[in-house]
Amino acid sequence: MILAQTQLNLRNFQLRRRFVHRLSRIYQPLTLAPSGSKPKLQSSPVSCRSHHLMLENGLIQNAGHGTYHYLPLGQRSIGKLVQLIDEEMDALGNCQRVELSTLIAQNLMQATGRWSKMGPELFQLNDRQDRTFCLGPTHEEPITDLLGSHPKISHKRLPLRLYQITKKYRDEPRPKLGLLRAREFLMKDLYSFDSSIESAKCTYEIGRASCRERV
Repeated sequence: MILAQTQLNLRNFQLRRRFVHRLSRIYQPLTLAPSGSKPKLQSSPVSCRSHHLMLENGLIQNAGHGTYHYLPLGQRSIGKLVQLIDEEMDALGNCQRVELSTLIAQNLMQATGRWSKMGPELFQLNDRQDRTFCLGPTHEEPITDLLGSHPKISHKRLPLRLYQITKKYRDEPRPKLGLLRAREFLMKDLYSFDSSIESAKCTYEIGRASCRERV
């Protein structure tokens, strides 16, 4: 009995030691500010506590004005959050994950008037055929165009809920609050196609309740 317990304790010690060893090899550049000092990292003022903690503990690092590198621990945290979101979307029922193109054609944004309305907030670029695009600030136009390009959807398939977790790009004039208001950021968006306004409101309330409970 004593021998079995000793072997179990030794096994647990070896597992903990192996786990600590793996953690020690993670690339995690720490930037610890002196106690009582005002957080300021890499010549960029830190505007909120979450921003400060992520920088200080090596989850992210400044890449430029309003842009960030996601480091290994940051990627692990994002992975867990994405898994949680996927579980919640699956629990809602009839939610399917997609990934839309980052490049959005100018004509799609012009059709809704948002090309001119968003104006300088869009990162615009031209390809070698001189066709104009923008980096997706949001994807209402592409998702609507996607469904509109297919035969009419039967009412029996509604509500149809499509969501994605992708990077968005907005040329913020004054990026602040770390990842909350950056020029490049990760966002989850859920697009619902319903047969009535009442059904759409129901989808909204269900989605909101799900986010408030766990996410």
